Amino acid sequence: MIIDLRSDTVTKPSKAMLKAMFSAEVGDDVFAEEPTVIALEEKAAKLFGKEKALFCPSGTMTNQIAIKVHTQPGDEVLCDTTAHIYNYEGGGISFNSGAQAKLIPGERGRISAQQVQESINPGFDWLTRTSLVCIENTANRAGGSYYSLQQMKELNEVCKQNKLAYHLDGARIFNAIVENDYTPNDLGKLFDSISVCLSKGLGAPVGSVLLGDSEFIRKARRVRKVFGGGMRQAGYLAAAGIYALDNNITRLKDDHKRAKQLADTMKSLSFIDNVLPVDTNIIIFNLNDKLKPEDFVKKLASHEIKATGFGKQAIRFVTHLDFTDEMLEKTERVLKGM
Repeated sequence: MIIDLRSDTVTKPSKAMLKAMFSAEVGDDVFAEEPTVIALEEKAAKLFGKEKALFCPSGTMTNQIAIKVHTQPGDEVLCDTTAHIYNYEGGGISFNSGAQAKLIPGERGRISAQQVQESINPGFDWLTRTSLVCIENTANRAGGSYYSLQQMKELNEVCKQNKLAYHLDGARIFNAIVENDYTPNDLGKLFDSISVCLSKGLGAPVGSVLLGDSEFIRKARRVRKVFGGGMRQAGYLAAAGIYALDNNITRLKDDHKRAKQLADTMKSLSFIDNVLPVDTNIIIFNLNDKLKPEDFVKKLASHEIKATGFGKQAIRFVTHLDFTDEMLEKTERVLKGM
């Protein structure tokens, strides 16, 4: 039994999801004649109360398309210091859009309306033009923390007052939604664009959707083509996304429950200095100086448990739909025996 805690992207399609994929009706998405892709886009757009959606190969692409559409070369994007768009998308803000990031040190990955207000540049010729605010919900590097609806509303007001675009990197947005009292539709009212990943906690093999109004998606579709993201018979992948949205949202709470139980066990282990608060399905912890991360990872691997380092003495575990109670028990047993 191999246990993979490296990411929630490692899930395999279930038999039911595979059945939906293999029975999908397909066409050609570049010609906008892909019935299953169209069905997924319409479903996602309706769920969040947006006019249109665009199916893309990855969350990096949906984020980068949004930045490209919302900015001009020389503009500035405001985001948290730990933001995925800055740290893990290959320098795409500058490479793809000719824009730069201004990093804001938020609280566990969450920036405040006041911080954004204070970070907006005046309109002097010699300063970059602040044009876009991006937030990540949940925040990966912050251990899966999430924004409250009120925090997102306050950021929305600052963006409106200063004529800034407002983008949500919702790679794990449903992990946040199932732990809160807000709905996808509530979020759709706040953001100019939303990226939703289907291949993490929802368990689809590939793909993300980008949401916005009709004009935004018209521009986004062209940028997707320029980025090489135009797909043909993508309905086989889109069918997995439809299945994921229909069946794999509410069960995310199971992942969160297992993550919190595992974190509680780890807090008592002598070789672990600290464990970040666990809000959803991500556990980030720091080993003490006596144990090297590479040795810890090798030790786990000897028990068929896969993990990865997350910087210096940090390790990240991520629970997902392929991580069962049996796997949880084995992981706890191995950790206690180290």
